[in-house]
Amino acid sequence: MTPVEPPPSRWELPTGEQMAALPDGAGDLVAIGADLEPGTLLAAYRRGLFPMPEDRRSIGWWSPVRRGVLPLERLKVSRSLRRSARDFEIRVDTAFAAVMEGCADPTRPMGWIDDRIKDAYTALHRLGWAHSVETWREGRLVGGLYGVAIGGLFAGESMFHVERDASKVALVGLVDLLAADEAGSQGRRLIDVQWSTPHLATLGVIERTRASYLAGLPELVAAPHVIW
Repeated sequence: MTPVEPPPSRWELPTGEQMAALPDGAGDLVAIGADLEPGTLLAAYRRGLFPMPEDRRSIGWWSPVRRGVLPLERLKVSRSLRRSARDFEIRVDTAFAAVMEGCADPTRPMGWIDDRIKDAYTALHRLGWAHSVETWREGRLVGGLYGVAIGGLFAGESMFHVERDASKVALVGLVDLLAADEAGSQGRRLIDVQWSTPHLATLGVIERTRASYLAGLPELVAAPHVIW
């Protein structure tokens, strides 16, 4: 599906130049307010921002000082994970709402995905910008991830699993999908995971400075769009 461009946002978001000039001590949260309309979300990702609710009313916009990213060639797949992957089926965009529900499980620690977020990304999914990569076993959804694809950027939002390795296998499936499409993009494909963690680092995630990430973003989002 060719993504449908929504009406532009009515909000003035921070520019990449403004955020790159911020001192590290300013922190990762760079703005509060605006809305979660499709045009606002796309404008934010194109500038290096992503949203997370601050409270029941306010939306925070984040641009991490240290950005977690996964260049496709850096993915690390252990032998045990490769074996485990054979036990799952990978599907794309067949259960987007269910993946979001799995990621929004209220029993998860530090959960942040509320109805506003679910509605916003479901709208982006309908327009062809947000996608899910799912792991299935014997006809049952057991894990997956979702995010936003713009040009050569896949901005990962969240992942979940109910069986061991299911979310990791979804990430491997995402890399395989993007890598298969990379030839036509002249190598301009990158997965943004927002923040690195020790767990993600074992899979190949590295950190870039905010300025470095923002400097490379225009070329990424201008790359040929991935065919999902």
